[in-house]
Parts: sequence; C-alpha cells; structure tokens
Amino acid sequence: METGPARRQDTDVLSELPGELMMWVLIASEILVFGAGLLACLGVRIGDPVQFASDQALLDRTAAAINTFALVTSGFCAAAAVRAREAGKRGIARRWLFAAGCLGIVFLAVKAMEYASKIALGIGIETSPFFTFYFLLTGFHALHVVAGVGLLAFVAWADSLRNMEAAVAFWHLVDLIWVLLLPIIYVLR
Repeated sequence: METGPARRQDTDVLSELPGELMMWVLIASEILVFGAGLLACLGVRIGDPVQFASDQALLDRTAAAINTFALVTSGFCAAAAVRAREAGKRGIARRWLFAAGCLGIVFLAVKAMEYASKIALGIGIETSPFFTFYFLLTGFHALHVVAGVGLLAFVAWADSLRNMEAAVAFWHLVDLIWVLLLPIIYVLR
C-alpha cells in the first residue's frame, strides 16, 4: 500500500469531484450508451443519406431550438443552485432548483407535442430507420429528463451540498446528451 504524497494526490483527485463518485460512474456509462446509439444512427445515415435527409426534414427544428434553450437555461439554473447552496443560501438554492426542474418539464411538454405531431402524421418508431433512432434516442433522453427532474426535486428537499452536486452533475449530463443529439438528429443535413 502506498503512503505519503503519492497516495494523498490520488485521493485528492477523487475528492475534487463534485457529488458522489458513483454518479460519475453512471454519467460515464450513460455517455457511452448514448455515444453508441449516435454512432449507430450515423451509420444508418451513411448507408442511406437520401432517406435520412428526407425523414430528418420532417422534424420540427423550432421545437428543437425551444428545447435546447430550455435545457441550457435549466443547466444554468442548476449550477446557480449549487453556488447558492455553497454560499449557505438554502432558500435561493431551492428556487434555482425549482426553476431548473420547471424548465425540464417545459422540455418534456415540447417533446410530447413533437411526438404527438409525428404520430398524427402516421410516423412511428417503425416508419424508417431514421425514425427508429429518433424515437429511441430522444425517448431515452426524455426518460433521463424525467429522472433528472425527480432528482432535482429530491435534492431541493434533502439539500445537502453533496446531494445537490451529484444531482446537478446528472442534470448537466442530460444537457450534454441533448447537445450531442441535437446536431445529429436535427441539424446536420
């Protein structure tokens, strides 16, 4: 077993992570899962770029822009909650968490309207390979938004700094995944 400065340095690196180590393990695994899905989606795009572009043109870029604004703003609110909690301002931290959670709910409402409009057009998960990936990736992401909103609500109640840091780290994962999904699913033509 190592002792001395080398051992302390290793421990200090892990202790510098905000939140809990297992949350970071979860975040890394989720990035790998979404990364694999996005790579598979890109493989489909390469295999049939004309059909991919045709299907992609049916998506609502305005809804995607609104959702991007909602999630990026919610990430700011979540980070502000941690800063407020660090400063000992529990009430303000809770308000920031509430704002972040509400913006997550806005995201879910816009996504539900987007799904409803596709379904009304007869577009579903089996319509084409593009829409299979669209519904799977954005649906899985939406489940993460639901979990994140739940976590934010929980840490607003059990508001230790460590709990809040872990939940906000997960919430930033939700933001990051959306920022990765957005160009591949909605933007790149």
